[in-house]
Amino acid sequence: MDELFHVSERKSTIGTELRAGLTTFLAMAYIIAVNPAVLSGAGIDAGALACATCLGAGIMTICMGIFANRPLACASGLGINAMIAGITTTMCGGDWHVAMSVIFLEGIVILLLVLCGLREAIMDAIPVVLRHAISVGLGLFIAMIGLCDAGIITAGAGTLVGLGDITSPTFIVGIISIVVTVALA
Repeated sequence: MDELFHVSERKSTIGTELRAGLTTFLAMAYIIAVNPAVLSGAGIDAGALACATCLGAGIMTICMGIFANRPLACASGLGINAMIAGITTTMCGGDWHVAMSVIFLEGIVILLLVLCGLREAIMDAIPVVLRHAISVGLGLFIAMIGLCDAGIITAGAGTLVGLGDITSPTFIVGIISIVVTVALA
């Protein structure tokens, strides 16, 4: 393994790499549950989604290690998943197959942009502040999905967002989770 992955050359050890791999897996394992939860709202079978999520992440992480020789883990991103769930109901008439086709075509377009160097030129043309703002916006969107799923926020009667039922066990666990996360951060 040392010769194949140049572990000693990178001033690391097999034990360090195994611990780092386990830590990375534990940090990313949430996607195994969250990806099916988000996409099953679009009508896709949750069991199949969990299986596809695990297979996709495993295969792509192995490919990253073997072909790029880099210790990077790859998995599904929540931004695109939430978009699939959204466009299935809004633009694709409730058919998730059409939504997946749209995402597949988007992937081909991005690949072509990368191969011809246009993607990098486009990214360089976007100011850094705007790139950071986009990341923050996606983070807030994902946070809002989590707050909705935890029952902390709900659709308000006269407003866009209202406070959920504070006596609900889901609400209480959600608040405790947020407090623990902030404390540990």
